[in-house]
Amino acid sequence: MGRIAGRFARVETRRRARGLVLGLLADLPRKNCWTIAEHAGDSSPDGMQHLLNRASIDTDGLRDDLRDYVVEHLGDPDAVLVGDETGDVKKGVRTVGVQRQYTGTAGRVENAQVAVYLTYASRHGHALLDRELYLPKSWTGDRQRCEAAGVPAEVAFSTKPALATTMIGRALDAGVPASWVAADEVYGADPNLRGELEDRRIGYVLAIGCDRRITTATGTFRADQIPATLPEQAWQPLSCGPGAKGDRVYDWALLALNPPSATGGCRWLLIRRHRRHGELAFYRCYAPAPVPLRVLVAVAGRRWSVEESFQAGKGLAGLDEHQHRRWQPWHRWTIFAMLAYALLAVTTATAARTPAPAGLIALTCNEIRRLLVVHVIEPERRITDPDAWSTWRRRHQYRAKISHYQHQHP
Repeated sequence: MGRIAGRFARVETRRRARGLVLGLLADLPRKNCWTIAEHAGDSSPDGMQHLLNRASIDTDGLRDDLRDYVVEHLGDPDAVLVGDETGDVKKGVRTVGVQRQYTGTAGRVENAQVAVYLTYASRHGHALLDRELYLPKSWTGDRQRCEAAGVPAEVAFSTKPALATTMIGRALDAGVPASWVAADEVYGADPNLRGELEDRRIGYVLAIGCDRRITTATGTFRADQIPATLPEQAWQPLSCGPGAKGDRVYDWALLALNPPSATGGCRWLLIRRHRRHGELAFYRCYAPAPVPLRVLVAVAGRRWSVEESFQAGKGLAGLDEHQHRRWQPWHRWTIFAMLAYALLAVTTATAARTPAPAGLIALTCNEIRRLLVVHVIEPERRITDPDAWSTWRRRHQYRAKISHYQHQHP
């Protein structure tokens, strides 16, 4: 909290932000302005809501401080920037960016809000670095709706790959050490993202669909037509990293693509085959200089770090539990949640530099959070009056009930 202190115009705002971050890390059954304000010892949620809605805060500066904190502790020249989107299921139509759309969180089309995130993954650990809210055309084409949700006038429609390209460029322009970018099929299909990375001479391993057309030295084919033409000796068993049940070993094949990169680099098609049931996955790859197959495989494996970041950010730091409808509160809530998760990720990486005692696994983010709650958060927090909060909740719910009835029966 000390390193972000200069982003707040008032000391009271900074103290309340500290209470918010502690609440996001606390062992609360649900995390929102009500529960976190009660946990912080406030007499109502008004202060927390003011913090997210109207307080004078340099929100972009907080994002930059988060980036510097992560790089300071997890930075590595061979790190991978991983882009991916995640969705939060929402009700109604007024929450900024919400519409019926596919979200992997639910695994189907739902009324949801979707955002694109950027994770920094190195040999030391991984943490969320940046985020951009995805606004569908149903929003950007309706300026009145955008104004009601506080969306700045200069915000226009951007595809998810374009949002990822913006965040990657922002990170690289700020000097973030990274040599690779990884992402799934949505991003691998975007030529603008690939072109931007090649212009910057940043390597990538981007997943693509099986129906994508690939040009090799022998012609142009669908990606899923190529494996049948490869001899068995073209496949090599390699691990793409540790998983929950040991190393994730697959068979891998690599083919050079035509034409080569205009920047003088190398382009490949990387194919992954499951060793037991033969399921295939395909990746477009680029590097400014030739690299061995095992390097590309390791980068492909790092893509899963963003899924782990989503799971930990939501499960441990309340990333998805915001209940705000407007543009600015969403950006503030997510950056505070990312700061809270970064603390866990950095502490876990720092602890891992000391070998765990015999018979114990290394400390995990989950265990670090438990220790923080027991030894730091709970002992120092100010206990609020539970009866006063019960009265406040019942009064607020009574007013909401009366308002709903008046709306139904004017």
